[in-house]
Amino acid sequence: MTVHPALSPIHIGGVEIPNRIVRTAHGTRFGGGVMTDTLIDYHVLRAEGGVGLSILEIMSVHPTSPSGLNSFDAHIGDGYARLLQRVRPHGMKLFQQIWHGGHHTPPLDGSPPWSASDVPSPRLGVVPVPMTRAMIDEVVAAFARTARLCRSLGLDGVEVHAAHGYLIHQFLSPATNQRTDEYGGSLENRMRLLLEIMTSVRASVSAPGFAVGVRLAPDMSSGGWDEHAVLQAAQRLESLGLADFINISQGSYHAFDKMIGGMHEPTAYEVPISRSITRRLSVPTIVTGRVRTIEEADQIIRDGDADLVGMTRATIADPMLVKKTREGHAEQVRPCIACNQGCVGNLLGPQGRMGCVVNAAVGSEGQIGEHLLTAVSSARHVMVVGGGPAGMEAARVAALRGHRVSLYEAQPQLGGALLLAARAPTRHGLRDLLTWQEQELYRSGVQIHLNHWIEVEDVLAINPDGLVLATGSFPRMDGLQTANPGQPLQGMDDARVISSWDLFMQPSIAEGLDSAVVIDDLGHYEAVAVAEQLIQMGLSVDYVTRHPSFAPQCDAALMTEPVLRRLALGCFRQHLRSRAVVVEPEGVRIGGTFLPDEQATRVLPAQLVVLVTPNRSLCALYEPLKNRIEDVRLVGDALSPRQLQVAMREGFMAGSTICSAVPVTEGGGQ
Repeated sequence: MTVHPALSPIHIGGVEIPNRIVRTAHGTRFGGGVMTDTLIDYHVLRAEGGVGLSILEIMSVHPTSPSGLNSFDAHIGDGYARLLQRVRPHGMKLFQQIWHGGHHTPPLDGSPPWSASDVPSPRLGVVPVPMTRAMIDEVVAAFARTARLCRSLGLDGVEVHAAHGYLIHQFLSPATNQRTDEYGGSLENRMRLLLEIMTSVRASVSAPGFAVGVRLAPDMSSGGWDEHAVLQAAQRLESLGLADFINISQGSYHAFDKMIGGMHEPTAYEVPISRSITRRLSVPTIVTGRVRTIEEADQIIRDGDADLVGMTRATIADPMLVKKTREGHAEQVRPCIACNQGCVGNLLGPQGRMGCVVNAAVGSEGQIGEHLLTAVSSARHVMVVGGGPAGMEAARVAALRGHRVSLYEAQPQLGGALLLAARAPTRHGLRDLLTWQEQELYRSGVQIHLNHWIEVEDVLAINPDGLVLATGSFPRMDGLQTANPGQPLQGMDDARVISSWDLFMQPSIAEGLDSAVVIDDLGHYEAVAVAEQLIQMGLSVDYVTRHPSFAPQCDAALMTEPVLRRLALGCFRQHLRSRAVVVEPEGVRIGGTFLPDEQATRVLPAQLVVLVTPNRSLCALYEPLKNRIEDVRLVGDALSPRQLQVAMREGFMAGSTICSAVPVTEGGGQ
């Protein structure tokens, strides 16, 4: 039997943690100031899955920095009672992170934010008010008051958030602390607020069985708070007996992509820096940073790099990660692919709340999810056409419900367009999802038919009870540009014009060439991947986009800055707020997005032109079949070309409801 150090118990400040897997504090926006049923359902499922410790997302200590959980809300305790009642039977311990955002968050009354100095937040952009001694005392008291509240609510501990560029970190970092009083200048002075808060918190909850800890992080920015200073602060807290545990991570809003590293980062990417701190501490330590499996956590603990390991995104992707591993089924764990599109991308994007690309149930655990699937009373035959992510998810979930499922894919292997996406530089992690889906299909007994192109007559001959059409989409290549639909790109018949699919199916098409123009009409990662592929092949790349910034759909997922750093290693030029007008023998003529053609005077050299525009759905089977098969669903790109998260969710919803009484709308959506 496999021995997992990560699944052994540990004590923190008199609190026994059943295992060493931690869900570090992370924003969800499932709250709205209080502990809601949505947030409770989210945490309870991870408790059922066997996680040892969850550190609940930031609870604001003061009205000058409101958040998803606010200690000053009169109703804050109501939901916590329900949370604890449901979590306790599963053994998971709960700590609360307590926090003040400083210059990153506007106060409730609309006044300027508070900070160490008048250095604005790179995200909020408002000049903050340098805190007076009275303001500092007020915040120190607020941290102590919030810690007492957390203890009275029945929680097991608190974590003071002194990392990631928030208020305490703003005092710690010489880049944001420009004070000349006793709170600025020397390291000792810059640590003063942290020490006062930790001393006050410790005194306010001094009792056995309640843990007090701190989160610290080098900010990974020039002139900021580095790992050597973090170590000194951690050792000082330890020597004073102010911290029962120390949680080390990295990054800040000045190096945001280092806080939540994407799939371009290696496994446990934070550990090489974190262990330079944790190995020199005696109190229990936590590290994090794209740890995907219990085996990886085991190695971190065996190496002495930490006592506990944060696996936040891994347990977002699969709440049952610990349980499945403990029971000997680690291969069944749904993988986190570190795409950041659903978790941080949804949180910071228009959706405004966390989700997950690979797990459709995140944020809806009380309504949907594998834990809520029930076996059908009578198995029906479900036919799925299309073996991309949406089709595979529909087939997998329908089989879990007990249906007889057959999946037909035109290509010689499963994966659809995601197979091409996984060929792009740094995107190989996408294959983890496809591998897991394929394994689960075979495990659940889905009959898979590869190299099968399906026509209407084929479906009618099979005559399934339910039909899921996940036939995907294809590049339209008609020159359409979204901002100027009446002015398509001219010269599309030129042999130099190709799609991203052409490039990734046959990279040799660019071999021996010197120059390329990439036309990005989407603003997402597809054109970014094309540009990086060409740069790696030695071409100079001109990047033309209608958008006012580079790949704006990638910003929220923290993908933009890392790829720009990589592109800068080659010859890469951006042309924002621009459109391609015509492909000429000398290259591509471009102009302003909304300017007339006669002002398009610049020609970019181009031995290759890669056009990235919205795809066109492959949905020809739907209309002839929608009234001839009992239950027909159109999902993913076949319904409308969009992103992976939508495809996975629609596949899940189709699989979980097909051949049931759930009504469907025109087009098969739920």
